[in-house]
This record gives sequence, structure tokens and C-alpha cells, in this order.
Amino acid sequence: MSDSKVAGWFRQIRPQDLLWIPLFGALAATSPILNFRVILPLTALFVVQVLETKIPALASRRGRVAWALLKMALIYLVMGYTNGIIESTFWLLLMLPVVSAATVLGLLGTLIFTMLAGAEYLSFLLYLDWEHYMLEWPEWATLIQHVVCLFMVGVLANILAEALRIQSEKHRRTAEHLAEANRQVMEAQETVRRSERLAALGQLSAGLAHELRNPLGTIRASAEMLGKQVSQENEVAREVAGFIASEVDRTNSLVTRFLQFARPLELRPETADLAQTLDRAIAIAERETNGITIYRNYDPAIAPFRFDAELMEHVFYNLILNAAQATTPGGIVTVKSRAGGSVAEVAVIDRGSGIDPAVMKNIFNPFFTTKQAGVGLGLAIVSKIVDQHGGRIEVQSRPGEGSIFVVSLPVN
Repeated sequence: MSDSKVAGWFRQIRPQDLLWIPLFGALAATSPILNFRVILPLTALFVVQVLETKIPALASRRGRVAWALLKMALIYLVMGYTNGIIESTFWLLLMLPVVSAATVLGLLGTLIFTMLAGAEYLSFLLYLDWEHYMLEWPEWATLIQHVVCLFMVGVLANILAEALRIQSEKHRRTAEHLAEANRQVMEAQETVRRSERLAALGQLSAGLAHELRNPLGTIRASAEMLGKQVSQENEVAREVAGFIASEVDRTNSLVTRFLQFARPLELRPETADLAQTLDRAIAIAERETNGITIYRNYDPAIAPFRFDAELMEHVFYNLILNAAQATTPGGIVTVKSRAGGSVAEVAVIDRGSGIDPAVMKNIFNPFFTTKQAGVGLGLAIVSKIVDQHGGRIEVQSRPGEGSIFVVSLPVN
């Protein structure tokens, strides 16, 4: 055994374990019969009593029952070598396995184990020479009292152990509730921080977008006039005017997205069918993706419920489009819905490259993107719409295995 294992064993020894040494020593010193056959099982019983809680592999319920049975076997030897039921005073040791069993078994198991201990004690009657030895009533009464004491000790130990188990279960549940509350507090704090960032960025975006729209309109009109005024032979000027107009349109589209993000959402909930909303989003996404197959797997148990169909169509379209862009040509994107009690869940599943865990926590933040031509507002707007519906959006992803975006909407 290595030095580290030896040190580990010594660290497991508690002060109360050392008390067994003088206790067992006193039993051996006061025994009317003391020889090697008595000392050996008594020493083994001492070792078993100390090691009972020290070996992790035998710390289970079955392991503790096995320890108790081993104790009963050793006590049987001690009593047998000290003249059994008549002269031996070691019957009290039977309380050790009874108490051990009572701490891990229920009331029925404790009673069964105590009956085994009582049967072991009374089994020494079989060794009496009934032709030369007769038990009088006082002696029978003493034997009965001994067995009754075993039952009383077992029942009391079981009651105390059951009370401890109930208290431990209460503490465990309290710890779980505290852990869950702490997790919710952390999530709430993160939500507040995210909301503050979104509010600040929203104000900045709104102000910037309003300031840019007027000059963009002027530039666009000027580019159109320039294109009309230049002669047909001046191809360079006409091409430059076209570039100006197209870039202004692209910039104006970006400004529009800024405003969508910054502008407070006005939900117009009405009873709508989720499957039809998903079909419309898929139809739009299919026109913009080539070589990607989109599978539908809808749960017919989802009845129509109230939500803003137009905004949620925008949400599902963005998620499906992102999944298609992350999927290699010829790949598959699955759109799956499921009824989940008080919520309806929609999962958009792709088998693409997945999301790096280092950027996972930022994907819903505005202006964060991993696309070269991306702005980083798509998922931020999606998250905002889902939040406004009182729903939740979650993502599961492994690099190289794809991603799953799950949107949960309350159906009540």
C-alpha cells in the first residue's frame, strides 16, 4: 500500500473510533473465559466495527447489512466459546448489529434483523444437555427479557435513524431550493445587465438611424439625378451613380434594421396557428437558400393560441435562414414543434459547423456576429421578440455537430 493510501486511512480515523479500543479491552479483561478462541473473534469484531464506515465500496445499504451479518457471525463465535446462552454475558454485543441494521433499514427490515439476532441468541438452547439441565421459569423469563431488550433497542434506533433521515432529506431539499434560487438570481442579474445594454444600444441606434436617414435620402436622390443627367457615352459616371444608389439602399436597409431593434415592439397578439406561421417562414427561407432540404415535424396537439403571427414569422424565418447558412449544400434543416404543457416549443435543428462555446454566451447580444458580412442584429431582434411574448429562446450546440435553437412560447 502506498504512503498516500496509508495517509488517507489515517485521515479517516475519528476520535470516537479510538474509544472502541478501551471498550473492547474492558470486555476482554472482564470475560470469565479468556483464551485465544475468544480473543480472535472479539478482535475481529473490533476491526469490523471500526472499518464499517471507512470503506466506500461497502458504504451502501447492502454493504451495511453485510457488515451487520458479519458482526452477528463473530458474536456467535464469541458467545459459543464462552459457554453460550447460560454463562456468556456477551449477548449484549448483539445490540451492535441490530443498531447498525436499524440505521439503514426501515421498520420492517429492523424487526426482521432483530428476529435474526434473537434467533441466534436462542439457538444456543439447542446445545444444552436437557437430560441433565432444566431451565426454571426465572431463567426463561431472563431469556425472554433479553430478546425483548434487543427488539426495544432496534425499534428505538430505527426511530432515531428515521428522524435523522427525514431531517437530512429536508436539508437536501433546502440546499436544492437554495441552489435553484441562486441560479435564478444569477439569470435575473444577467437579464438585467443585458436589458441595460440593450436599452443603451437601442437609444444610440435610434438616434443614429434618424440622423442618417435624411442625408441618405438626399444622396439617393442626387445619385438618381446624376444618372439621368450624364450622357449615354459616359459609362463610368453612370456606373458610379449606380454604385452610389445601391450602397445607399444597402445602408438604408441597415438603418431600418437598427430602427427595428431600437423601436419598442408593439405586439398585436391574436389567435393563430403555429404550423401555418412556420410554413410561411419556411417558404420565405426556401426562396433564399439553394440545395438545403427543410423537413417539417409538427405536433398536431398544439392548438391555435394567441401570439403575434407576423413577428413570430420573422423570428422563425431568421432562425431557419441561419440554420440553412450554417449547413453545407445538400444538407438538411429540421423544424420541429412540440406541445410542452403550458408552452409550445419550436426547435430549429441543423447539422452544420456548430457554435464555438467561447462565443455562445454572446450570440444574442446586439452587434455581435461571426459572419463577415453580418451586422449582429438578427438574433438580438429574435430574442427581443421572444422576450416580449413572455417566451424563452435557448441554444444547444457542439462544434462540428450542428446547433439546435429552441423557442418556447406560452400558450395561455
